[in-house]
Amino acid sequence: MTKKLLPLFIVIAAIASLVFFPAIKSATKGNKTMTETATENVSVMLETSMGNITIEIDMENAPNTGKNFLAYVDDGYFAETIFHRIIPNFMIQGGGMTADMSDKPSKHAAIKNEANNGLKNDRGTLAMARTGDPHSATSQFFINHANNGFLNHTSETAQGWGYAVFGKVTDGMHIADAMAVVATGNNGGHGDVPLETITIIGASRLLAII
Repeated sequence: MTKKLLPLFIVIAAIASLVFFPAIKSATKGNKTMTETATENVSVMLETSMGNITIEIDMENAPNTGKNFLAYVDDGYFAETIFHRIIPNFMIQGGGMTADMSDKPSKHAAIKNEANNGLKNDRGTLAMARTGDPHSATSQFFINHANNGFLNHTSETAQGWGYAVFGKVTDGMHIADAMAVVATGNNGGHGDVPLETITIIGASRLLAII
């Protein structure tokens, strides 16, 4: 089952009715040593069929969410998944379905929601998609295409947990903007699906060179 963000009109109605210590990793390439520590932000390249998007994972403020996302990156899980749900001026969602609109089985257990970390669902940030259970996020994520304050954490309740921001786009937001305006429709019982498939070809870490 695809994990859906609550569409804006549902969120408005809902408001009215209230409806891992990571180890230090290092790699050597030639004479350059590339290092990464548990609390340093990590950059990831999302290679997509529309162009590349570089994101920075906030390991300080969202350590468990960041660790989870990087585990999927390191597993090669995101390869050949798609951006399956796009709503302009809202968000671009992907990371858990394949081109035939099938759910790709998650490789890791659902994680605790870290939306109470102070990070906001502002334009260009990445957050975890989930079901109605606040602590159900696995692999699916979304890029905020606008400032979506109504997705922010307000309380530790089912209605108030919000959606955990764990990173931001640092390069390639114009690619996300291009994705946001593609034609969408219904496919396999899902709405807001791009009529032409937008594929995540792969995702990989960009280790800092020191």
